[in-house]
Amino acid sequence: MELLTPEDPSYDRARMVWNAMVDRRPRLIARCSTTDDVVRALTMARQQGLEVGVRCGGHGVLGLAVPEDGLMIDLTPMGAVRVDPLQRKAWVEGGALLGELDAASQVHGLATTAGNVSHTGVGGLTLGGGMGWLARQHGLACDNVSAFFMVTAYGELVRASAEENKELFWGLRGGGGNFGIVTEFEFHLHDVGTRSLVAEYAFPTGEGRRVLRSWCEMNEYAPRQATFTAAIGSDGLLAVGFVWVGDPAHADPLQRAFESLGTSERRVRELSYVDLQRMDDSVEGHHFRRYSKGHYLRAFPDEAIEVFLERGGPAEHPPSVGLQAYGGAIADVPDDDTAFSHRATLFEWGTSARWSDPAEDAARVSAARDSATALEPFASGVYVNALTDDGAEGVRRAYSPEKLARLTALKNTFDPANVFHLNQNIQPDPR
Repeated sequence: MELLTPEDPSYDRARMVWNAMVDRRPRLIARCSTTDDVVRALTMARQQGLEVGVRCGGHGVLGLAVPEDGLMIDLTPMGAVRVDPLQRKAWVEGGALLGELDAASQVHGLATTAGNVSHTGVGGLTLGGGMGWLARQHGLACDNVSAFFMVTAYGELVRASAEENKELFWGLRGGGGNFGIVTEFEFHLHDVGTRSLVAEYAFPTGEGRRVLRSWCEMNEYAPRQATFTAAIGSDGLLAVGFVWVGDPAHADPLQRAFESLGTSERRVRELSYVDLQRMDDSVEGHHFRRYSKGHYLRAFPDEAIEVFLERGGPAEHPPSVGLQAYGGAIADVPDDDTAFSHRATLFEWGTSARWSDPAEDAARVSAARDSATALEPFASGVYVNALTDDGAEGVRRAYSPEKLARLTALKNTFDPANVFHLNQNIQPDPR
């Protein structure tokens, strides 16, 4: 284990995360290379009374992995991925990034659902659920985990699977990092080939109601290889389209349907699956200041379409807004089977802002919040990985009361002192 203090030359780089607004200074950073290192780091935190944060990819908007004057347990040295192509399984260490999982699996034409940005951490994504371009075909990332290896707050190593610690296995599939530090995931892999296609069609927002109505209708009959997307970005144009994972030739009928919408601006690209996973890496890169909010939608009526197009009303810096389709294999899993919730979701909506000037912080955050508030009357819940500064109310939106009760019971068992509270926290019952 490498232990960094503020005097070390590599300290500032190690404490830097995806959101440049985060500028907290841990007292110690424990860069762990093994499970035993994680156990030692937790023992150190307990002995010194230090608050614990856990870093994998560092993609959380709030930067909760970085505790002020606490101990940051940095898993990034634990990035190994081992693939067995015959069993179609991958064993992924807790600090690995999605790009490392994709690269190791795609050598064999295999993959599992793994987000949309390659420098996201496997751990945080999976423990919260894990949406990605393969989810409509093969389920969420958490649906493809066959076993978790976790270090508890007491420093004990436990294995959770469908046969062992079944309730913990249920809770780790969507309950976030509330119960311990997962140092290894065992994933099912799927034969997906190596090809994909991205199709985008741009329109003025004045045509948005017509276009989005048709887009919604087409989504009802879309093959599972397709994940429908819609977004309004900094150019103010509405872009609708889909991402296809599989043989691009099979997407031809869907392309023709989109072309019938009448746009003169289209962009259709064939990509390798690995390049698809890296497609947004520059846009989602580090060193920017960031804020975001999210909602789940079970329906997208005309009134919601208008709110989507307005992006929260006039603003000096309007935020970006986007939609991504759910359904397919996500909804095949009974909602009670995992802690992850809202499997009947039609679309996930998100708003995000990205900027560089700290003087714009208040205006950017306010505009994104206004956008989220305007759409909230149409929301049915929220993805726990999309929560930011929502607090306990956000957690109640992410889980039903029944699921929250089960998660609280797990918290009482595995972390009654709430050592792991720098997250979207499931609070234990008072002792």
